[in-house]
Amino acid sequence: MVNYDFDGQVAFITGAGRGQGRSHAQYYAKHGADVVLTGGGRNIETSQYPLASSADLQETARLVEQAGCRALTLRVDVRDEAAVKAAVADAVAEFGRIDILANNAGIWNVVDLVEMPEQQWDELVDSDLKGAWLCAKHVGQHFIDRGNDGKIISTASTAGLVGSKGSGHYAAAKHGLIGLTKSLALELAPHRVTVNAVAPTGVTTPMIDGILETMGEEALASVSDASGSMNVLDEQLIEPRDVSEAYMWLSSDAARYVTGTVLPVDAGMTAK
Repeated sequence: MVNYDFDGQVAFITGAGRGQGRSHAQYYAKHGADVVLTGGGRNIETSQYPLASSADLQETARLVEQAGCRALTLRVDVRDEAAVKAAVADAVAEFGRIDILANNAGIWNVVDLVEMPEQQWDELVDSDLKGAWLCAKHVGQHFIDRGNDGKIISTASTAGLVGSKGSGHYAAAKHGLIGLTKSLALELAPHRVTVNAVAPTGVTTPMIDGILETMGEEALASVSDASGSMNVLDEQLIEPRDVSEAYMWLSSDAARYVTGTVLPVDAGMTAK
């Protein structure tokens, strides 16, 4: 059994307002890490569901502090390099270091590629791929400047391993994120920084719930194609904690020689 111990470490978590990001924050705090919580800084006109609010971010901070660890909340649009750079600087000023980047921020929506407005493509790809690169760029530079090791973990998706009917822009971004992960792993290896990704199947979060509420059966059909109808196990959707457990392992010394990999948490979906 792995004994996770992140005492004295700092995790920088993007998209921490709710869902998977909030779960990761609680898990890191449970195992002793202070956390930097970012989110709530985006205005995405093409979103098909309400995005996390500043109040959501503050609630995550409350849960972290309830676990006995410190939390710094920052409103950050991960698509904005100046904002990302400033957030990393603020985190280092507050805690003195960053040890783990949990690259979790992202959006999802449903529309066929041939019908998709350009703005919808741009907003999703910038959020899910460019934002992950910008965060890895600036936290990665902190790791290099500090002259020590570090961990970068990004949330990809099973859509980054296969096609995604009705969400081709999402699949393209997540395929790109996996390429980014492997390339960063090569570039940062001399600095003892490991870089990995987790690829979940559908997860029960406000993102999916919001799309189902807004779009109904059309979105439900897309979710089923990407998760429930294709999973080997019976579960249609997994829980955020299932993804957090993968994050904990990849953040721990148990995975010190694991880099450039993609860990599916997919109830067997990609085995078929």
